[in-house]
Amino acid sequence: MNQHVKNVTSETTDLSRRSFLVGTAATGLVLGYAGVPGVGEALAAAPANFEPSVWYAIAPDGLVTVTCGKADMGQHIASTMAQIVCEELGAKWSDMRVSLASNDPKFNDPVLGAQITGGSWSTMMNFDAMSRAGAAGRMALTEGAAAAMGVPASELVVRNSVISHPKSKKQMSFADIVKSGKATKTFTPDELKAIKLKTPDQYTMIGVSVPQLDIPSKTNGTAKYGIDVMLPGMAYGAVVTPPVRFGATVKSVDDSDAKKVPGFIKAVTLDDKTQTTSGWVVAVANTYANAKKAAAALKVSYDGGPNAKLSSQSLLDEAKRLQGLDDSGQFFVKDGDPNAAFGSAAKVLEAEYTTSINIHAPMEPMNATAEFKGDILHIYSGNQFATRSGAIAAGAAGIDPKFVVMHQMWLGGGFGRRLDADMMVPAVQAAKAIGKPVKVIYTRENDMTMDFSRPLTYQKVKAGVDGDGKLVALSHDVVSAWPTARWGIPDFLTPSVDKKGPLDSFTVNGADFFYTLPNHYVRAIKNELAHNATPSGQLRSVAPGWTFWAVESMIDEIAAATGKDPAQFRIALLDGKGKNDGGAQRLRNTLLAAMGLSGYGTKQLPKGEGMGVACVSSQERATASWTACVAHVAVAPSGEVTVKKLTVATDVGTQVHPDNIHAQVEGAALWGLSLALYEKATLKDGGIEQTNFDSYKPLRMSQVPEVAVAVIANGEKATGVGEPAVTVVAPAIGNAIFNASGARVRALPITAEAVKGAMKA
Repeated sequence: MNQHVKNVTSETTDLSRRSFLVGTAATGLVLGYAGVPGVGEALAAAPANFEPSVWYAIAPDGLVTVTCGKADMGQHIASTMAQIVCEELGAKWSDMRVSLASNDPKFNDPVLGAQITGGSWSTMMNFDAMSRAGAAGRMALTEGAAAAMGVPASELVVRNSVISHPKSKKQMSFADIVKSGKATKTFTPDELKAIKLKTPDQYTMIGVSVPQLDIPSKTNGTAKYGIDVMLPGMAYGAVVTPPVRFGATVKSVDDSDAKKVPGFIKAVTLDDKTQTTSGWVVAVANTYANAKKAAAALKVSYDGGPNAKLSSQSLLDEAKRLQGLDDSGQFFVKDGDPNAAFGSAAKVLEAEYTTSINIHAPMEPMNATAEFKGDILHIYSGNQFATRSGAIAAGAAGIDPKFVVMHQMWLGGGFGRRLDADMMVPAVQAAKAIGKPVKVIYTRENDMTMDFSRPLTYQKVKAGVDGDGKLVALSHDVVSAWPTARWGIPDFLTPSVDKKGPLDSFTVNGADFFYTLPNHYVRAIKNELAHNATPSGQLRSVAPGWTFWAVESMIDEIAAATGKDPAQFRIALLDGKGKNDGGAQRLRNTLLAAMGLSGYGTKQLPKGEGMGVACVSSQERATASWTACVAHVAVAPSGEVTVKKLTVATDVGTQVHPDNIHAQVEGAALWGLSLALYEKATLKDGGIEQTNFDSYKPLRMSQVPEVAVAVIANGEKATGVGEPAVTVVAPAIGNAIFNASGARVRALPITAEAVKGAMKA
């Protein structure tokens, strides 16, 4: 059995007991929070509130405000956290409210020990902690009510923010109990762990599609996003970025024309010791419009640096070179001996799979507002990784991280883009340079060309089957930039099986599938050239977005080569033997559900149409959400592909909010479709060529197919739903194209030209 899994799970990780160190090539930044007098003034709860937990407070009027330590980027995670608390607390839903956490370490994730939102982890990793917090509040309120009413606590009933005593007809509202001051019980960690939580059959809130708490403020304009921040005396910054994505330096800045712009204040050349940015200048003015005019007027000369001549092709060529070296990379999975098995196999197949650079492009452009108040730096921004971002801001300011306070805002889209803090660097250094608060707002062009993109990937897969057509061996090499390694956080890396050092498992997750296979190698290879030239980030679905493209395409290729139905071929491999027990069965069930809902194999399709299947265990093996897809496509003689329907089945364990799960799965499936057929960024002369939606073309409304969703809720531990469906769609479409036309395509995005060329081949 392999020993490669060292992922972030509640069973294996307790990062809260460690001190994070954010390392870059230039400096190491200790993460902290401004634990000095006056910092918490805007964050502290009113003295009369009852706070059973750091995660929520009950006010004297009975309103329950849940603090969400996760970034809410439209996925309603703040409302989800409130719903989990509400279930065990026994509150009335109309009494629930939400707020967003600061970077105070007390709001660190109970499992991760940091404030990070990604990986479809939020509900999965916080369900238990928020449930126990709610239960503790109910128990404390019950004790307080019993003391106030003079009755045994065991005889009290809690429902809809009221605690009643049926025998005496006495009752007290949560508001009454808080005002009485009788609720005082506190809980130790051991006592919290000992609380007996409700079983699924006792739920009255979990599994109900209650109104999302954040929708009213987001529709009436009272919800504040980063771009909405207004501070007294605030100036604005517009960034000027170099033609090279990373590695350029500023040689000179001529601001003579910028000085003619009304309201122009200063041009600040960034000196970013954190190396988050490279070769940037920010033009500061009294309005954003004037800042943009000044930025356009600046004449900046650059030294393009070591990456100035690189292109997508040169990165791909380097990836192929690295894959061809026997000593490249580190092993993520090393089971059996595939090389020996290939020698005795009845048939051996080999294939290369590639994916392009992809851009996040959330609708709210990147922005941050920085303000120095004495020794304290205040940052206002929507961010997915407050723990790391606070350190980046501190490094940009040249101060101790404990003097940074981050004010979390609602996010107008994230998808992994706001795991990074580049937008904070120009805001911080501009504010420091002019002595006023500065809000920096990126243009769409700034964001696209300087995105921490999904990396270009190259994968080589080799498979062997025996005389009965049974898969007996598979080797899988994955070459890419390493986004997580760029963060410099050792705890987010994984020890390699071959003990050659840590690897970025977030570039190979998914390659460790749940199929039973005696001989299986997965090698993670870092493309240093791409790593430096295109600093990469985590884009919605992360590695499974490319690893399952290769795995699920190859499984289909093997089925075709052995004359077997690809769905039945998968079902046979999902036998649940050994380490795959449990997960394989759940994955098989989702595949069967998707097949049944779509009518796979039961209908005669017109010529040029086909159905394809794929099934995945995204995100990570240890934190999987089992998901399957059947794609129905039509392929024209020109090679043009029309996706007619996507049928997605997903096993979520426990569903908190059914409507939200459906929405998340639908959105993820369409994101996966967009990546599969339309989205592509290219590098030329060291820079990203696509600058707006005229050249970078995601899925349009007119291209949206029918999407059917089947949710399996079996009462098991809650899983995540934000990303898994992204990963399953591309291979399902690719496999459907083959069944419709005989064309096998191995590069994303799938183009009409590639399909037509493969039809001829």
